[in-house]
Amino acid sequence: MKRLTCVFCALCGIISTALAEVKLPQFFSDGMVLQQQTTARLWGWTQKNRKVTVKTSWDDKTYTATTNNNGRFEVSVTTPAAGGPYTIVFDDGQPIRLSNVLIGEVWICSGQSNMEMQMKGFKGQPVEGTTEELLHCKDPQLRFFTVKRNPKAQYQEDATGQWNEAETASVRDLSATAYYFGKALRNNLDVPVGLIVTSYGGSACEAWMAREWLEEDTIAMEWPKYYPDVKFPITDEMVEKLHQRCPTALYNGQLKPLIGYALRGAIWYQGEDNVPRYSYYAKLLKRMVDGWRAEWQQGDFPFYFCQIAPYDYSLIQWEGSQYLREQQLKAEIIIPNSRMACLMDAGLEYGIHPRKKRQAGERLAVLALSNTYGVKGLPDFATYANMDIQGDTVVVAFDRSKEWVYFENGKATDGLYEVAGEDHVFHQAEAWISRNRLYLKSEKVKKPVAVRYAWKDWVQGDLMHDGLPVSSFRSRPTPALPKGGNNQ
Repeated sequence: MKRLTCVFCALCGIISTALAEVKLPQFFSDGMVLQQQTTARLWGWTQKNRKVTVKTSWDDKTYTATTNNNGRFEVSVTTPAAGGPYTIVFDDGQPIRLSNVLIGEVWICSGQSNMEMQMKGFKGQPVEGTTEELLHCKDPQLRFFTVKRNPKAQYQEDATGQWNEAETASVRDLSATAYYFGKALRNNLDVPVGLIVTSYGGSACEAWMAREWLEEDTIAMEWPKYYPDVKFPITDEMVEKLHQRCPTALYNGQLKPLIGYALRGAIWYQGEDNVPRYSYYAKLLKRMVDGWRAEWQQGDFPFYFCQIAPYDYSLIQWEGSQYLREQQLKAEIIIPNSRMACLMDAGLEYGIHPRKKRQAGERLAVLALSNTYGVKGLPDFATYANMDIQGDTVVVAFDRSKEWVYFENGKATDGLYEVAGEDHVFHQAEAWISRNRLYLKSEKVKKPVAVRYAWKDWVQGDLMHDGLPVSSFRSRPTPALPKGGNNQ
């Protein structure tokens, strides 16, 4: 009997030890990259009311926490300047060791299909230059964690994925925009770079936002017009029906689990799905960014985003993407510490997924390197500033135009430049450039009052500044005309 009791006690001890093993989110694992020179939060789960120690090899410090009634613990560790590899040991009586941990620069990469689009492309939709890039992509200090698609009605605690080093097989399946962004940071900063990619093709901006943000007055009066059947709290049935377009679903399943992972900033490529709802996109995106920043508790971290590229939206029975691009220009103004990468020269007439992902990633990197890391000598995106009317000619000036503007092909492309008189009917304009001013006039408009450039869904933008494209623009919104008018 005594022997049986001893065996029973030993078995209980084994079971207790097994239950006590720390469970970590999948993004806290071997090969991870932590943000340098900051206070980084680490968390996990084990038995409730249990002591957990966390030891970091870079400073040989031990941090202690006690789990709450749900078995969750969290510690905040101090990270050094970039380097590694290091180890982190979590111990509640049964240690778990994470190895090959690097310290460097960490960025969240999010959005819809043009952020998700892998280096290998989609079926029948290649990414330009992939084959050549895969021959030279190996870099053990460029690492990435791609979150598996997971729209949910309820908050999730973990995200599915794994950390990979950049090499041919792994880069082939990595977001092309994120890859070119990360590669440019690696080449210029010479520190480890970690990319956490959480994206979903066709996703709405509303899907990446928490319920409370969407319920605020200025937002709630807009989005329900387009989602009349969505009521909060959302249900599994709503998510099953709308998937990545269901408000809050991707925030719940693919973003919420990551919040708290120390980062430098975020990049974003989204907006195509919001073209039919363009009117409130600027304030919607601002509310999303405000919400992300508030929950991450890292202040106004950098937020850099791509303006959607030109595409013939009539192919999917939509139109008016120039208005969404205009809203993105506005978002850049109203969101602190944000900038927009213009892609007016990098679209695809018959495809919503442009092949030129190098341009997207590298232009985001130009913004990050210039504005976050202080790298000197990089170009900047010029934007429309104002216009001056001189008789029958309109003179357009640009912000951030340290260099002269110019036409990519040496002369203006027919149909891209337009002027309107007091009747607000636009006519094709003759366009020319002197220094950093754009001049426009039309024989059909003797007294111009408004101008616009590339004001269509599909265009091949040709107005450039210092090697970068200028966004489509209009001098001011014009009154709506009866059907058949061409002011829109």
